[in-house]
Amino acid sequence: MASLSEVIGGLDEQGRGPLYQQLQRALRQAIADNRLAADEALPPERDIATEFGVSRITVRKALDALADEGLVTRRQGAGTFVAARVEKSFSKLSSFSEDMVSRGRRPHSAWLRRSDGRVTPEESMILDLSPGTPVYRFNRIRYADDAPMALEYSTVPGFALPSKDAVDSSLYDALDRHGCRPVRALQRLRAVLFNLEQAELLAVAPGAPGLLIERRGFLRDGRAVEFTQSYYRGDAYDFVAELNTGVS
Repeated sequence: MASLSEVIGGLDEQGRGPLYQQLQRALRQAIADNRLAADEALPPERDIATEFGVSRITVRKALDALADEGLVTRRQGAGTFVAARVEKSFSKLSSFSEDMVSRGRRPHSAWLRRSDGRVTPEESMILDLSPGTPVYRFNRIRYADDAPMALEYSTVPGFALPSKDAVDSSLYDALDRHGCRPVRALQRLRAVLFNLEQAELLAVAPGAPGLLIERRGFLRDGRAVEFTQSYYRGDAYDFVAELNTGVS
């Protein structure tokens, strides 16, 4: 098996920038080029330090920076691993939590806001609700393991849930428990650049590329039951769809 230095190259004490930044750049490029594969374990910090002739603090700073970028993940008791990009299928109506669990990742959320109120004119048009209709709003940062993956802003009609506190970890689980999980959805995807606030929440650089998914979910009787805007990190998510000609 090739050593890490054979995979990513060496460091130059006279080179550009501090050694931890050189190591960070070399590892980032190796991940981008797939020389370090998704879910591949990196050597322990002490071994990397010995191999490159640097301090463990230097190695830790480089790995900390890569973890903040979402390029590596730390698993307690197991070590540091190259983060796996997540593939989201457009052909399956599933929640973020279900997608992460199916890929062996641990989903969790940090709440930005959880509130109730009256429908706005925009929400009224999107969800086909009368003016003044009660709605619930759920704004969260969605994580896979310890990496922030997406910002999620959801609006749900008041008839679908008993209260704003009905949602814990998964919106779709809560809707399912109350008989209002959507059975079909319309989705739109477009590229975006993260503004300063979004970038800080997702631990990426301002102006970094992302993907915005807007989804309207519908019940079997045709009523809209969900409007969600999800801002996904472009460096961590791939969206896939199965296509066919429709000819049997």
